[in-house]
Amino acid sequence: MNTQFTLGSISLTLHRWPLAQPNHSLQAWDAADELILTQALPLLSDLTQRLAKPSKVLIINDAFGALSCGLGAGSQVLMQDSVLAQLACRYNRTQNHLDNTNITELSSLDALPYAPDLVLLKVPQNHSYLAHILTALSQVMTQETQLVVAAKAKDITKQVLALFSHYIGPTQASLTEKKCRYIQSQWQADATQRDAPAAMRWPLDNSHFTMVNYANVFAREKLDIGARLFLAHLPKVAPGSRVIDLGCGNGVLSLQLLAQQPDCKLILTDESYLAIASAQATISENLPERLGDCQFVADDCLTQQAEHSADWIICNPPFHQQNAVTTHVASQMFRDAKRVLKTGGRLRIVANRHLPYKLQLEKLFGHCQQLAANPKFVILESIKRS
Repeated sequence: MNTQFTLGSISLTLHRWPLAQPNHSLQAWDAADELILTQALPLLSDLTQRLAKPSKVLIINDAFGALSCGLGAGSQVLMQDSVLAQLACRYNRTQNHLDNTNITELSSLDALPYAPDLVLLKVPQNHSYLAHILTALSQVMTQETQLVVAAKAKDITKQVLALFSHYIGPTQASLTEKKCRYIQSQWQADATQRDAPAAMRWPLDNSHFTMVNYANVFAREKLDIGARLFLAHLPKVAPGSRVIDLGCGNGVLSLQLLAQQPDCKLILTDESYLAIASAQATISENLPERLGDCQFVADDCLTQQAEHSADWIICNPPFHQQNAVTTHVASQMFRDAKRVLKTGGRLRIVANRHLPYKLQLEKLFGHCQQLAANPKFVILESIKRS
């Protein structure tokens, strides 16, 4: 894996997070990060010379810390939706001997600082999340704010440019450089009146439940077909069981489990702050009397969970991270599940048929049983033996 990032006089060592990455073709930055830094560094130098106080720098959607590390040791505010992105930024700054004490971390649920001098934005692929970000930005930008935005050229569509025009002001895209483009937006005051897109709500089939989905949540507009199969094969847990919904998304699996078993305790965990907010809203709106039986945790897989503490873990694992197709996050989920399960505890997952999860679980747990299947997905279960 290429971990050496060089741009002009900048030389950094950057790693993807989690660190156990088997795909050695992946790296922790791309050409869009390079373009953003190429434009941002001179702007920051000019601001430092002109202002009588330190510049207010805001960095949004920095997946692995390339932008934060590239700007160096000055104070920064980092806004991310992903716990993994936060951990990656901390790790890479430490590895490059950059102080983390002058870094302010914000989640996607937090308010942005008013009147930033310089904003660096890596455009996310998820358009609902982009609208969420631009709404927040439009409330805090001023005429003096310098906005530096870039993305892969193929991702800068008419819809993306329309979102910038709607929330920020007149917008145009640059010519292509290294298969990427800048987005140039001129802030205008009336854009501050734009409201954020409302949470999506849709009825869950064959139930009286309504799902709540904020921006950047997987399967935001409808039930995904993997979860549909899983709902038909949820475990029948014993009263008093402690269940973890790992990668909970909008909470659809937990909602049905709570409805089926009135005496169980659930932990809903996801790397996305907006997913956790969606899951909490879903439970609150449909089964408010069960909120006391639930914990909602933004986490790197099950890092915050104690060993031998869960009777069941249910999981609809991802097979991608940002734009990269990879199974290493799922592999970490499985390892964490084995650590956290009690002896005799069970992990049940839904997975695409073509993924090698059955072999992974057999190697990790010593066995894996296929409980159900359709043309695209399988339901797999492993038991933690003594």
